[in-house]
Amino acid sequence: MVSKTIDQGSIPCVPVRQRRADKTAVRGLILLFPTQMDDLIQTLIQENYLKTPLIIEAFRKIKRKDFVLENLKKDADINMPLTIGYGQTISQPLTVAFMLELLQPNPGEKILDIGSGSGWQAALLAYCVAAPQERGEPRQEGGGKVIAVERIPELVEFSKQNMTKYNFIKKGVIKIICGDGSKGLEKESPFDKIIAAANAEEIPEAWKKQLKINGRIVAPIKNSIWLFIKKSENKFSEQEFPGFVFVPLVL
Repeated sequence: MVSKTIDQGSIPCVPVRQRRADKTAVRGLILLFPTQMDDLIQTLIQENYLKTPLIIEAFRKIKRKDFVLENLKKDADINMPLTIGYGQTISQPLTVAFMLELLQPNPGEKILDIGSGSGWQAALLAYCVAAPQERGEPRQEGGGKVIAVERIPELVEFSKQNMTKYNFIKKGVIKIICGDGSKGLEKESPFDKIIAAANAEEIPEAWKKQLKINGRIVAPIKNSIWLFIKKSENKFSEQEFPGFVFVPLVL
């Protein structure tokens, strides 16, 4: 049984008619040309897209420019999706912030990241779930893990190269796998949370089965972002947040 709640007002969304592929209108404010990522982060905070201190800290520590193509690094601080090749994009910061706030990653959790692309979102998640010492802090606490699944082999290699600076793979915080994310990853399940960055027609049953009770799935379905919370083995609550555009999930 699935209980369904459509929520279009909890977090401000931008209707599709106000959007173009190269820019995002946010309550009348066009976030196109911040002088640096700190300016964009501050605006996302003011506009209520970024709220959680740990996620804000991750945005400040994990640089988007480290996960884009060399010829697009000059555009890394712009709030727009950028191509990473092979028909795929790195999502705009607003969308990533919105989805991470819905997901609410916490230290110590195991998270499945579907369609990890260039690895930026996976690195943000890794920062959130890692033990403090794995983020360069002195406190000793248990850390979590991010399993990133990407279908395109060239992007798997690209993301691994991009991660080098942050040592998350070396420390065991991130594992990047080339495979079909629509099937989840049963051998690593159950997961505390699952997030996808590509558009699907519906949530695969495999994801629901591999999620812990009280776990969350955040994923695009038909260009809305959906939040699923697992209430029991066969019952999920649902919330829809319309007005987004994503590349298709590669099967």
